[in-house]
This record gives sequence, structure tokens and C-alpha cells, in this order.
Amino acid sequence: MNIRSLTRGDGVVIGAAVLLFIASFLNTSDCSGSVCDAVPNTWEFSPMGWGGYFPGVVGAALIVVNRALPQPRKVAGLDLGQLGLTLTAASAWVILMWMFEAEEAGSALILGLIAALLLVAAAFATPLVPALQAALISAPRPQAPQPYGAQPGVPGGYGYPGAQQQPYGAQPGQPQPYGGQPQAGQPQPAPAGPQTGGAPADFTPFWFAVPVARPLYGEDGSPTPIAELAPGTWYLAVEQRGQGLVAQTQDGRRGVLQDTSGIQRG
Repeated sequence: MNIRSLTRGDGVVIGAAVLLFIASFLNTSDCSGSVCDAVPNTWEFSPMGWGGYFPGVVGAALIVVNRALPQPRKVAGLDLGQLGLTLTAASAWVILMWMFEAEEAGSALILGLIAALLLVAAAFATPLVPALQAALISAPRPQAPQPYGAQPGVPGGYGYPGAQQQPYGAQPGQPQPYGGQPQAGQPQPAPAGPQTGGAPADFTPFWFAVPVARPLYGEDGSPTPIAELAPGTWYLAVEQRGQGLVAQTQDGRRGVLQDTSGIQRG
């Protein structure tokens, strides 16, 4: 599970579910003085707790879990997100019916209805409202882009932003190969001729993060995605490919990100 893939809308869903759970322990009817001791909460009046509040909390959990999973999971032909939406809508409807039937609605019904309606609204609006689709937890910004081809797991390698850089192919403690930065007093080598393929001559690899989950397609033009880029994770752009970018994931896979709108550069 990747919690960095959660959106602001998921944050509202989590908050509404917590509020709904708290409301379930309050009084179901309005009361005063010693009368309050005899008023049950929703769990003591089980048809209300298990029929109205419990489905809402479970539905919110399914929505959040489905968002955090790398691939959608299905139950009875429905993915967890769709099942969660159904449960949250049912929860709001049941609590609303109890509100209409109550002679003097207590804090459990009033606060529970507000939480249930907020939960349903956030769950349905998140895929439609761009402001709710932004990452809930932003990724830490890297200090500097890494050179393409650096080895993972070592200082200055892929996934180690901001460390002292070694040129590609150089060994620690040995002279830098052709193309490295010249030391003081050394003549700078003549610039190489124009590139004939691959990235443009002025393209510099950079780190970026996507605002929402986006597919990464194979460099061979296959229509089937080879990976999914998740919000809150930094990826390395190694080449410009038309309007898209050739990106490299942490496990070394390369592919084309066709939709580059709204990406955050490191």
C-alpha cells in the first residue's frame, strides 16, 4: 500500500468517517438531567448502529484502502471503491430515515447525519473535482536531479537526491572519465558534436512527481501500461519524447508518460 497515493478527497473521507464513528456513541434522543442516563447510543440501539453507522465507517475504509492499493481489488464483481461508495450512500440514507422518525433527534443523529452526508459528498466528488484530487501527502522535494544511469542504493545513485554526484561510469577515487567536470587547472575538453538520436542536446534529466495516478506506457508504443506513476513519489525524466517524457521508476523500468500536465518538477 502507498499512502502517498491518497488525495485530499480521501482525507475528507477519513475525517468524515472519524466524525461518524464518534457520533455513534452519543445519545440518540434529546434529553436533560437524569433522563440522559436512560437514553441509549446507537450501538445499544443496535438497528441504528449496525444498520446506519457501521456501513458508513466500513465504506470509508474500503474507499481509502482501494486508493492506496497499487491495483484495484474486486469483490463480487465490484471494486472496493464502488462497494465503499454504495455503503456510504446506504449509511446516509438510513440515518436520514431515523432522523425523520425520531421525535426529538439527539446529537448522535444530528452529528451522524452531517458526517454521513459529508462522507458521501467527498466520496462522489473526489473523481470530479480537481482540487480534491491533489495529493494528501506531498513528496519531499529533492535538492538536485540525479544523472541518468547512476547505480541505485549508493550515495549519488538513483533515488538518493541531493548527494555528491559521480559522473556516469566513474569509479570513486579515480580520475573522471571523458565528459566529467574538469578540475581546476585542467583544460576543458572540446564539446561533442550534435547528438543524432535519443534526448535533445539541451535536455537535462530532472525529477518530477505527478498530481494524480497516471499510466506509464512502453517505449515500443504498446497501448498496455507497464506501470503506474503514483502521486507523492519522485520519478526521473530521462528523455523528451514528443509531448511526453521517458521516465524511469525506482525499480529501473523505463516508459513513456504521455500526460505531463500539472507535473511537479524537482
